[in-house]
Amino acid sequence: MNHMDRVTPTPAQEQAALAWLSLLHDRPSAGDQLTFSHWLRADPAHAEAYSQAQVVWELSEEPARTLADEDSLALQSLLNAMDRPRRPQIRRWAGALAMAACLVLMISLGSGWQPQRWVDDLGADYVSAPGEIRMVTLADQSQVTLDADSAIAVDFSHGERHVQLRRGAGFFTVTHTGEPFVVEAEKGQARVLGTQFEVRLQPQGAQVTVLSGRVGVSATPGAQQQILTANQQVAYGQGNAEKLHAVDSAAQLAWRQGWLTYYKTTLADVVQDLRRYYPGRIMLLNDELAARKVSGSFPSKDPQAVLSSLQGVLGFEQHQVLGTLIILR
Repeated sequence: MNHMDRVTPTPAQEQAALAWLSLLHDRPSAGDQLTFSHWLRADPAHAEAYSQAQVVWELSEEPARTLADEDSLALQSLLNAMDRPRRPQIRRWAGALAMAACLVLMISLGSGWQPQRWVDDLGADYVSAPGEIRMVTLADQSQVTLDADSAIAVDFSHGERHVQLRRGAGFFTVTHTGEPFVVEAEKGQARVLGTQFEVRLQPQGAQVTVLSGRVGVSATPGAQQQILTANQQVAYGQGNAEKLHAVDSAAQLAWRQGWLTYYKTTLADVVQDLRRYYPGRIMLLNDELAARKVSGSFPSKDPQAVLSSLQGVLGFEQHQVLGTLIILR
């Protein structure tokens, strides 16, 4: 079959090919091999789908193993949080999920198979879905704008107003009541009386950006605060805080209007943001590519268009499987 004659498999055929690939990597019987041979010859699209599946396998085996390991741990945490009996066999799923079966599961279930999100949401009061910007009014009339795929828990008691950022990011417009307003993220906190600011979780901590007013940020409860004012930002993690620095807060917070703005930001960080707006999975497999710097403003509602735009500039390869998994290399 030459390039001009290449057929395009349907999503069902692609999924069947991935299932066959998984089976053939797991000691298939003679009957399985015979059935596969018949399936492969039944339609030219089957051969094309299987060829694509082999490429996906090569690209995704290592990240699939990592995701499977993370998901199995998160699933055990979910069961523990629900006060069910501990099930040590959950941990043993990681080895099997690291096979192509894990890849099929991730693709077929898309964003539904993400136990860590379930863990975060179990104790949350307000949640935004992937791709959704949600406005919430709290009991004191303070407002929170949740970035896509975010979750918060709220506790207004004992003379203080506490909000825990469990996932993603939130922009807070705080009403002055005389009671402290504290946003906890990881092990640090941002403490205010009346202001507008964002708290955003990061892989190793959190970041606070102030649009107006004053915010006291500490890396751990009781630690010395850094006082931030408008157009200042600070990050903290693992008990330590960086020095605050000046930023263009309006540009950094433009996600509230549907824009993601970057200046000399690594592609890895850009992809991390896009994952909140994409309903499936995005994998970036090239470390050198991940470190490349990106500048520009992009519409957050169309992650695929953003990746295509960046692809034209950076020249990476992009593979999409079943509409839910995007692989960049």
